[in-house]
Amino acid sequence: MSNKLVAYFSAFGVTAKVAETLAEAIGADIFEIEPKVPYTETDLNWMDKKARSTIEMNDPASRPEIAAKRDNMKDYNTIFVGFPIWWYVAPTIINTFLESYDLTGKTIIPFATSGGSNIGKTNERLAPSCKGAKLLEGKVFKGSVGHQELAAWVDGLGL
Repeated sequence: MSNKLVAYFSAFGVTAKVAETLAEAIGADIFEIEPKVPYTETDLNWMDKKARSTIEMNDPASRPEIAAKRDNMKDYNTIFVGFPIWWYVAPTIINTFLESYDLTGKTIIPFATSGGSNIGKTNERLAPSCKGAKLLEGKVFKGSVGHQELAAWVDGLGL
C-alpha cells in the first residue's frame, strides 16, 4: 500500500480518467467519492436553476451525502482530491468527503478537470474542510493529460 491516495468525484468520467492516470503515474492508491444518491443527467444540468447540482452549489453549507468512506484514511499522508470544476470551485460533495475524516498532519492537494475554467476560489472554499491539514494550491487539467505531465506536476510539488 502507498502512503498516497488519489480520491476523486467524477460526474461524467473525465475526472475518473485523470485520477486513474495520476494514481498510476505516482504509485498511489485510488478511491472514488460517490454520492449516496447518484446524480442523474437532469441533476447535472447547470443551466437549470432547479437542478440538484445548481441548488447544492448555491448553498455553501450543502453537504451531499457520500455512499462510503475510505476505511483506512489514517494510513495516508498525502491525499490528492480530484473533481470537475463547478461554478469555479469544487463540488460541495468534496467538502463532505474532507469533513468525514481527521486530516490532522496530512497534505491535501486538489486537482480538477475543466474544459476551460481555472481553479477559481477552490482552495478558499476547501480550506475550512481541511482542519489540521496542509492544503496545497490546486491545478486544473484537461481530460487528455498524460502520465508524464501528471508525474512532473507531482515532482514539482516537492513532497
